[in-house]
Amino acid sequence: MRLPALALALTVLSAGPLSAHDYKAGPLKIDHPWSRATPGGAKVAAGYLSVTNTGTSPDRLTGASVTAAGRAELHSMSSEGGVMRMAPLPNGLEIAPGATVKLAPSGNHLMFLDLKQPFKKGERLSGTLTFERAGTVAVEFVVEGIAAKGSSDKGHDHAH
Repeated sequence: MRLPALALALTVLSAGPLSAHDYKAGPLKIDHPWSRATPGGAKVAAGYLSVTNTGTSPDRLTGASVTAAGRAELHSMSSEGGVMRMAPLPNGLEIAPGATVKLAPSGNHLMFLDLKQPFKKGERLSGTLTFERAGTVAVEFVVEGIAAKGSSDKGHDHAH
């Protein structure tokens, strides 16, 4: 019995830093949390992921944390008159039954503030996501390149 569990653990631990990683919280499927590497001295970074609600009741992403930052907030990003504007989402993001919510560059995202150290490509940063119904879920954010435009799960079709 122990050997299959050990083999599974070694497989998970040996996965490359850019391999897709998923988490479940009740009916919620959390797909590939990631962030970009940051230059030295940066005080902010962003986090991205997708959440699919396979259940019959809505849930809401209400917060997050990452150990490498003092705090995290949910933000929206929009363009008004050619100017990008960012604003906090104090009520979080609803994930309707059957829907997928994607946090991505130039859109809704997690904002990590008061960074304790630079994010370096290949690192995995421990964090949490907090949902209204599903509760708090431990996740790891994979740090991709400083110019990464999307997660390594390209090809998935995510509705907003």
